[in-house]
Amino acid sequence: MTKQFHGHTLSDDALDQIFNEARTYNGWLNKPVSEDQLRHIYDLMKMGPTSANMQPARLVFVTSEEGKTKLSELASEGNQDKITAAPVTAIIGYDIDFHEELPWLFPHADAKSWFEGDEEARKANAKRNSALQGAYMIIAARALGLDCGPMSGVDLDGITEHFFADQPRVKADWVCSIGYGDPDTIFDRSPRPEFGKFTSFA
Repeated sequence: MTKQFHGHTLSDDALDQIFNEARTYNGWLNKPVSEDQLRHIYDLMKMGPTSANMQPARLVFVTSEEGKTKLSELASEGNQDKITAAPVTAIIGYDIDFHEELPWLFPHADAKSWFEGDEEARKANAKRNSALQGAYMIIAARALGLDCGPMSGVDLDGITEHFFADQPRVKADWVCSIGYGDPDTIFDRSPRPEFGKFTSFA
């Protein structure tokens, strides 16, 4: 029997941990992140909604010194130390041929046929939904007591070529370090818009 969970508001402490007090970190404490923690993050992020449950994100968790060195070489100068100092940096990529997995991911309909023969539509859907999954990853990591440092200042073609060499239909999109943030490496929080600045009703 399927359990039914009715919404309730998280505690203020939980909301602060995930959103209000969470920050993007530029440096990291010398504390490890375990494989079990990364698996827990993934098991939470995969539960976030994607179109037709397409799950197009493909992740590489870079934890080895060799991997960090290579990834840092493919990053802008300002991001290199952030990568080498972090216990792990996740590469978020997207699979252009995600539709091949839809028969088992979305068995309710012939969803694979919706995307066959239209690579541009697949790219658009893969990028949008993998970005969502990356956001779920950040929320999951924060919920588990970790900090994140998302970055886009990287050589995506170089990362794709090196880290997704065995998956030729996967393209890197952005990276995100995960660990225990060093509070001395953050700036004052940038402004956030009030409700109504970029919102409206229709």
